[in-house]
Amino acid sequence: MSRVFLILFILLIFPLISLFHPGLPITHDGQDHVARIANFYLNLEQGNFVPRWAGNLNWGYGHPILEFLYPFSSYFASLVHFLGFSLVDSVKVVFGLGMFLSGLFMYLWLSSFLKRDASLFGAILYVYAPYRFVDLYVRGAIGENSAFIWLPLLLLFTYKLFKNQNLINVFLASFAFALLILSHNALSLVFLPFVVFYGIYLGIQLKNKKQFFSFFLFLIILGLMLSAFFWVPSVMEGKYTLRSVVRTVDFSDRFASLSALVWGPWSFGVNGKLTVQLGIIHWLAFLFSPYLLFKLYKEKNRFFLLIAGLIFYSLAAIFLMTSFSSFFWKHIPFLWDFQFPWRLLSVTVFSTAVLGAFLVNSLNGNLKKVIIAFGILTVVLISSSYWNANGYLYKNEAFFTGIYNSTTDTGESAPIWSVRFMEQRWNNPLEVIDGNAVIREISRSQTLHKYKIQVNKRTLFRENTLYFPGWEISANSKVLPLEFQNMNYRGIMTFYLDKGDYLVSVNYKDTKIRSLSNMISLFSLVIIALFPFIIKWQKNYQ
Repeated sequence: MSRVFLILFILLIFPLISLFHPGLPITHDGQDHVARIANFYLNLEQGNFVPRWAGNLNWGYGHPILEFLYPFSSYFASLVHFLGFSLVDSVKVVFGLGMFLSGLFMYLWLSSFLKRDASLFGAILYVYAPYRFVDLYVRGAIGENSAFIWLPLLLLFTYKLFKNQNLINVFLASFAFALLILSHNALSLVFLPFVVFYGIYLGIQLKNKKQFFSFFLFLIILGLMLSAFFWVPSVMEGKYTLRSVVRTVDFSDRFASLSALVWGPWSFGVNGKLTVQLGIIHWLAFLFSPYLLFKLYKEKNRFFLLIAGLIFYSLAAIFLMTSFSSFFWKHIPFLWDFQFPWRLLSVTVFSTAVLGAFLVNSLNGNLKKVIIAFGILTVVLISSSYWNANGYLYKNEAFFTGIYNSTTDTGESAPIWSVRFMEQRWNNPLEVIDGNAVIREISRSQTLHKYKIQVNKRTLFRENTLYFPGWEISANSKVLPLEFQNMNYRGIMTFYLDKGDYLVSVNYKDTKIRSLSNMISLFSLVIIALFPFIIKWQKNYQ
């Protein structure tokens, strides 16, 4: 056991060497992720424990992106930053642990029912798939990188629930499911069909099916409740953003060809240039899986259904990544949220790794050892050129914590009343449009701006913050009517004040749906926290 763990540890560290280099690896989204996390951390510092508004983004006009952006990596990076790491190093720690823990948890899940050497092989395939390095060193996709941690952990606790139907395993699985949702909303939807399939696959093997399926349904519901503070407002308030406009795209140039899925040159370029290959050994695992399926069928092996599901899962992902599926992409708006068909490589990363583990597990003797050694050596050597960053960015902390000249997305989170991107910074946070007044800023946080204003005659003001549901402006504790659809100041809040002296507060509050979703998540935590006491109370009074 210790030797396998040592090999696993060494192989999981190899591809992370570039993260130890000073500076931030230059990726498509890496710099923007640091800026988002800087705003997230500022919210936490200021007592906003569920950050939803990034006040310094969008040239200082603010942005609701934090409400729609998977928060796990931001919470994790904020914790690392709180412990003393720089923002850049905190992000690198999140990336590194995403790779390392995903391999470890995949090994732990597979080793629950397969031999250790086969589990090691599957874990290495899971981490060394080319797409994992695209996420790490090309795209800088911190959310996807984190999501790969929780899928095998969720499956592990589901398997433990299969072996022992108790609420401890339900709670552990529900936390893993919630963390998957909080890591990446789109990938959680992609992985959910397999999670449900896996639960059904396990349940039908039991005599007491009713109890298992009740517990399995409960863990799904509890996971949704735990993560409700994020996904409920994201779904319900998405109608107030440009999401439906920005994501209505032509996918014709975003599909992958079958040849590109087999092999493609490594590139740090954007869509259409980055590699979308599955991986040579991963392809071999997929292509030989029908042989394994036939063998299991003849043996009437309980894994037959699981392998059949993995093959179908792989085929569905490959089909949807190619132009053969264009009809579905045109007519199913749900798919638009994935933005790029090749994002479904996340499915094949998982499915081919598991198929590879099962294939070598079915072998014996020297042939098995040779294939495992050859497979691991091949994936390591082929991917070794993918472990390098395309240079490094060197910026001080103030660059990320101050006003940031970007929304950090493509405009899909921008309020519908605004333009997609502001293009210049404001001169003053609160300005006079028409009238006469003296303004003094008292304080400014991410979600609360306070001013003292002396108004000499009725005056129209421009608060240089984009409007989104939740913003409220009050003068001397009286809520003011505000305007945010003036075509001359699209999406920016404007308001009038009559002559007089005022203490003005501009406050970002939770809407009813946000408050309700927070309560749902809090209630689910209370249920879990009280469970040991309930069990103890029941035992004392039985």
